[in-house]
Amino acid sequence: MSNRLIELIQNLPPTRVLLLGDFMMDRYVYGNAERLSPEAPVPVLHYQHEEWRLGGAGSVAANLAALGARVCAVGTIGEDEVALALRDGLHRIVADCSGLVTCPDRPTTCKVRLVGSAQHRHPQTMLRLDYENPAGVSGDREDLLFSHLERLIGQCEVFCIEDYNKGAVTPKLCRAAIELARSAGKPVLIDPANLPEYSKYAGATCIKLNRSETRRATGIAPRTEDECRQAGHALIQSLNLEAAVITLDKDGAYLATRGGEDRWLRTKARQVYDVTGAGDMVLAMLAVARAAGATWTEAVTLANLAGGLEVERFGAVPITPREILQELLTEIHEHPGKERNLESLLPELAHHRAAGRKIVFTNGCFDIIHLGHVKYFQFAKAQGDVLVVGVNTDASIRRLKGAKRPVINEADRVGVLEELESIDYLIRFDDDTPLRLIEAILPDVL
Repeated sequence: MSNRLIELIQNLPPTRVLLLGDFMMDRYVYGNAERLSPEAPVPVLHYQHEEWRLGGAGSVAANLAALGARVCAVGTIGEDEVALALRDGLHRIVADCSGLVTCPDRPTTCKVRLVGSAQHRHPQTMLRLDYENPAGVSGDREDLLFSHLERLIGQCEVFCIEDYNKGAVTPKLCRAAIELARSAGKPVLIDPANLPEYSKYAGATCIKLNRSETRRATGIAPRTEDECRQAGHALIQSLNLEAAVITLDKDGAYLATRGGEDRWLRTKARQVYDVTGAGDMVLAMLAVARAAGATWTEAVTLANLAGGLEVERFGAVPITPREILQELLTEIHEHPGKERNLESLLPELAHHRAAGRKIVFTNGCFDIIHLGHVKYFQFAKAQGDVLVVGVNTDASIRRLKGAKRPVINEADRVGVLEELESIDYLIRFDDDTPLRLIEAILPDVL
């Protein structure tokens, strides 16, 4: 799958994404925190500097832009300094801000984080102060937001909703927006709020939840694979979805689809620095990958990887295609070549089958490889899409052909076959026949 993921990330199209959600700003106030106050047992933060970053749906917009997408933003802002900073941040990523509705009676949501460091250690958030009005927007503002969605939906390929339950994505607006997008033939991807009841998201294409959101929405705690499958399909059935993605922090993500493309996609162990923005990055990567033609498995694999990179940063920092590509190349370097064991091969073949690809299998000793072998592999590959080659081990060959064989040891034989472009996977087998291998792989062409 790695080569396909590399192809996708290197050829991400300039997707236009319509983004409805709770736009906000994150303000980081940095300082030294090396002493306690003499007035009370609390740390003193000695101010050094501060910065503003796009937050909430704004963070999703920044991530989409970093992945090469053009964003049309629809949401609410106040009439305040934070709104000016938010507009400035969106203009910097070349987002269309014409869908932002000003609500003079509401503040622009802002999260202020006091961040302290001591003795040159990593900074830590000491306190977060939230400025917000989470009540739903008024009916006239709902209507104005919807009119912007109607105006912009035809200009975009994908529709995303980032709901933080801060008032912009009311049940009425959410339902109308989903119906609008589906009528226009646009996929709808949603990062929902942590709510006990999800009916307002019914009819979406895909919903992305974390562990606690899944438990609250379905009553199922997603710990085991069976529990993840039950929760995912409960969401698909109750909300009429095409897919549900359950993010499982250090355990990766679980993908459930109406078509049965169910997989627990593991992730590599990482040093978690800050989980802020990881969910925003996952939604952005899912949207862009699907627009690029990725299968659900491919899209979730890339989103999993991007979210993993995000937690290694402090705060919400957009991840670029170049960083994702570098991570993919690193993983290939750590797991080089085409050779697999049966345990690692079968999930990759399942992915190919889910994408409609035909599996071809052949086998042999391939002791002294010559032009006839090369032509044979080219012919075999032409019979389908993915060619798996079984290679007899040295012990197997000795039993079949005598003590003087093979002439070339199995490591060298596999090494030569690795270089043939027509071969996708190599697997060694120690039996006299490949029957058990064939029964496990169940190739389409033999």
